[in-house]
Amino acid sequence: MHEELAGNFRGGAKQGVTDAGQVGVEVDIDWHKLAGAPKNFWTHTMIVNGHGRNDSTDYIHDSLAGVQQIYGARGNVVAHLVYMYAEQSLFHNRLDISAGWIPVGSFFAASPLFCDFMNVSICGNPAPGKYVPGGRDWPSGNLGVVMRVMPTVDTYIMASMFAVSPHSYNGGISGWSWAQSGLGKFSTPVEFGWLPEFGRHHLAGHYKAGYGYDNSQYSDLYQDINGNSAVLTGQPFRKQSGVSTAWFQADQMFIRNGAGPTNGLIALAGFMYTSGKVSAMKYHAWAGMVETGAAWGHPLDTVGAMFHYFEMSRASVLQQESSVLAGTPFLSNQWGKAWGIQTHEDVYEVFYNIHTARGMSFQPDFQYINRPGGTTTYHDAAVMGLQFNCIL
Repeated sequence: MHEELAGNFRGGAKQGVTDAGQVGVEVDIDWHKLAGAPKNFWTHTMIVNGHGRNDSTDYIHDSLAGVQQIYGARGNVVAHLVYMYAEQSLFHNRLDISAGWIPVGSFFAASPLFCDFMNVSICGNPAPGKYVPGGRDWPSGNLGVVMRVMPTVDTYIMASMFAVSPHSYNGGISGWSWAQSGLGKFSTPVEFGWLPEFGRHHLAGHYKAGYGYDNSQYSDLYQDINGNSAVLTGQPFRKQSGVSTAWFQADQMFIRNGAGPTNGLIALAGFMYTSGKVSAMKYHAWAGMVETGAAWGHPLDTVGAMFHYFEMSRASVLQQESSVLAGTPFLSNQWGKAWGIQTHEDVYEVFYNIHTARGMSFQPDFQYINRPGGTTTYHDAAVMGLQFNCIL
């Protein structure tokens, strides 16, 4: 069970408080132990029920960086399917193959540190890649297969192929409709990783670089079929072939506070890019830190801080400037409604996660949003949040 309460006490369109949350069930089955299947053959299933409202949409009017990561994409259904896939590990885990209904971002550009933060731009996978159809993240899945090879104990190469859904909801609003129409195109993410450990304290690092290509056709955000502004001419938008996404991310432990893989002081940073002619956000850069451990006498508590910078694409800006000239409403994009000309946005977040009991935590969170929605339409917003998490 996961609940997030958030309220902007200054800035944005107006002040208000919302709650969003979900209840989830996860089933992981080792079929070797259960039915005598080959060793290391597993199936993984996750089903969730989401509820609530989004403070960023309702009150701040910020479509780019939602302050409650748990909100959205689950549909108004009792049981939304997140993933259902089989996994086979071979050669002492040097080769791992997964196939089925899989969120792309659960494998690519992923980090267990990202969901320490409440802002949706980083949890559970960074923007903008998770907002393009070929890279959608949890709780949306895609039919696909992923293969990971570890040439050495601290390096890996991961490649995949996913069927791209042209619909707003992959698998329908419930996530169960795998055989949707228009699944003839594919995205092919590839990622390279280095997982070193330094010194006698085994200070763990994770360094990843990746690239994904979606061979679908998408509408240019600005140009019509003749290369002019489609908003001004009224002509159909030009089609662009293919969408590229690239990323680099790193985290490195500098001080170890205990035996756990994240028990220490860790710095993290990253950068993600998407094709600006079809994606309203061109790139996202982030940097931050988290620390868990006994340094202050609470070995299971975590403190963290993060900074984000979002740069919108030139094509998106030109489209919105054309809407101003034409006197027409701004068009929505992958992030939703625009309340002004979107250029860039900054987000600052700090939190303290308190471990209250086994499987339970409580997290006060503060976020400051500079240029909400990437515009100057509304004043900077200051948001207080409270997160509660319980795992049985």
